[in-house]
Amino acid sequence: MSWYENAIIYHIYPLGFCGAPKHNEGGEPVRRLEKILEWIPHFKEMNVDAIYFGPVFESVEHGYDTIDYKMIDRRLGDNEMFKNICKTLHENGIRVILDGVFNHVGRKFWAFTDIQEKGQNSPYCGWFQNLNFGGPSPCGDPFWYEGWNGHYNLVKLNLQNPDVCNYLLDAVRFWMEEFGIDGIRFDAADCMDFNFFKRIRSFCKERNPEFWLMGEIIHGDYNRWANPEMLDSVTNYECYKGIYSSHNDKNYFEIDYSINRQSGTNGGIYRGIKLYNFVDNHDVNRLASTLNNKNYLGTCYTLLYAMPGIPSIYYGSEFGIEGAKQGGDDSPMRPCLNIGDMDTNAPIYRHIVKLGRIYRAYPALRTGSYQTLIIRNRQMVFAKSQGDQTVYVALNLDDQPFDLQFGTHYGALVDVLGGQPVHVENNNAFLHMEPYSSMIIVHDDIVNTEPAAELPEEAKVREIHEGQHYRHFKGGLYTILGVATHSETLEEMVVYRNDETREVWVRPKAMFMDRVGDVERFTLLDD
Repeated sequence: MSWYENAIIYHIYPLGFCGAPKHNEGGEPVRRLEKILEWIPHFKEMNVDAIYFGPVFESVEHGYDTIDYKMIDRRLGDNEMFKNICKTLHENGIRVILDGVFNHVGRKFWAFTDIQEKGQNSPYCGWFQNLNFGGPSPCGDPFWYEGWNGHYNLVKLNLQNPDVCNYLLDAVRFWMEEFGIDGIRFDAADCMDFNFFKRIRSFCKERNPEFWLMGEIIHGDYNRWANPEMLDSVTNYECYKGIYSSHNDKNYFEIDYSINRQSGTNGGIYRGIKLYNFVDNHDVNRLASTLNNKNYLGTCYTLLYAMPGIPSIYYGSEFGIEGAKQGGDDSPMRPCLNIGDMDTNAPIYRHIVKLGRIYRAYPALRTGSYQTLIIRNRQMVFAKSQGDQTVYVALNLDDQPFDLQFGTHYGALVDVLGGQPVHVENNNAFLHMEPYSSMIIVHDDIVNTEPAAELPEEAKVREIHEGQHYRHFKGGLYTILGVATHSETLEEMVVYRNDETREVWVRPKAMFMDRVGDVERFTLLDD
């Protein structure tokens, strides 16, 4: 099994991440991208296996209008800097994936400027799609050419020209040899020549059989691109839409249908492909700006990590930041971020860190077969099974608690997200799910039983003492009266009093300390 089939990928749009100027005005390189080295401890805490860098090569404006495929964009730095970044990431067990923008180039690309200068005498007239001298271009050139998707600042390459293909393969060779990259994401893959993909697959796999090839595909049958002759994976836009809209519409049938259609045990059409899953990226609004209710963030990310495929996190969204396109301007989705400014105690971040640890711990969650157990509009339970290991995933998007039960062959189960046992009786598991909550249920809890020093902060046991004051997520204030032990199960129970009504309550300690959606159920006010 290849590394990418078990991977968590972190996606960065470098020009935005670094706060680079919008236009490339030339001048000396500025090593802005070097700040990514400060993020390495963050990547490791998230169990990230690979960084997917958006465009990093010299371009006119946004990176997808390439000028030079062998020179790092001077707004980001230089080749030596990027070589050191790749080396340092590799030393930390993190692979590198680059954006291969091979469908089109910028108008300042050297072969295109040669045509602008020499006209029909240029030897590069055959390098560009449908270039002819029968009339002017919309940009005022004395010739016409095809722009990608009607954008004439993006000059479409002729990938059926052997010289163009040889030129691009040489660029890939350079990336592999100079930077030691581990994979390529192909921009606008649905517009590219299939024979080019076949050739580049052979070229890359001969040099590195573990090299990952992933294409950006918006619509269509993913098998056309992801197959043994072409790419290893493609972007899963079908489930990207299904994740957020099933929450917004309170209809889990939508995402369950898509997952079963793609990868279900009863004949999924993409069962042999590990699709690239995401909830947002540089081209679409941030998840926190897409959801009608931010309480859905936690369940969306649980679904992202648990469904079949490769989970990917877009930089900054692990902190729940917002960002939406404004009048065609993509910059709100591509902000400059510094790790020192991020709230690493944010509940959604701690939730995603926990998901990464769980994903790493259970092979069935990563690559197991998918089976729906319960499907309702607002609740969903499915199983992931591999060998003798089964992981159950339960989701409740409702604003009310809900009780569920399902059959299991295990005699004991635990929710590793909350760290609390699940009641099992007569081969049935009984769940009490809080509003906006998710559970990942396993037989052996190997996540919450590690030494406390190795656990992230949210997984360490908080000491609860008599006299402490807490605020409930709905606003009520409570005082701890003590911690008791259940006489039958020996489970620790928290005894607490409502400061207003003076009513006394008892709740399992694990439940007292867990979350509702992406917020703590009880927040400590003093210590």
